[in-house]
Amino acid sequence: MRNYYLGLVHGPIKNKRGDEVTTSVTNLDIHDIARTCRTFGYQSYFIITPIKRQQGLVGRILGHWESDKGNEYNPDRSDALSEVELVDSIEVAQQKIEQIEGVRPFTVVTGANFENFDGDMEELTQRLKLDDRPMFLLFGTGWGLTEQTTESADFKLDPIFGLAKDGYNHLSVRSAVAIYGDRLARALKK
Repeated sequence: MRNYYLGLVHGPIKNKRGDEVTTSVTNLDIHDIARTCRTFGYQSYFIITPIKRQQGLVGRILGHWESDKGNEYNPDRSDALSEVELVDSIEVAQQKIEQIEGVRPFTVVTGANFENFDGDMEELTQRLKLDDRPMFLLFGTGWGLTEQTTESADFKLDPIFGLAKDGYNHLSVRSAVAIYGDRLARALKK
């Protein structure tokens, strides 16, 4: 993949009542999403949280795997985690991408509860070919991205739909990132 970035938003996001909140960063999300990003060739994986204590925790986790001891124990994990960037906000991540690429990224949002969206992965890849900007794919934690975030995006990607007869649709964000990574890789090969 060329010029693709991923962001996991911990704040601001929605809780189950629709209130704007910030969620906790989880160790599994750091590791598993980093490995998925590395596997599918994303340039960077941005963990987005405005909470300083959470940033400190993430810094300690990343520091462990950057150390000689962590790197010696599991070099593959160190390799994947080397592309993780910790930022305060979506806007800071967008600015960092713009500094690297020389142009503002094409921001794409996802969500299990989207009532309307702009298209599927094939339509997204066609837009990216025409637009020729780097893509910044955002995932929300908690109960999803805020309306302000989704409305300011350049593209709303269709949700992942399951087959549960009762309509259950609540994947872990780690699973959703992996599924979308595979879908993007397949769409780009066409």
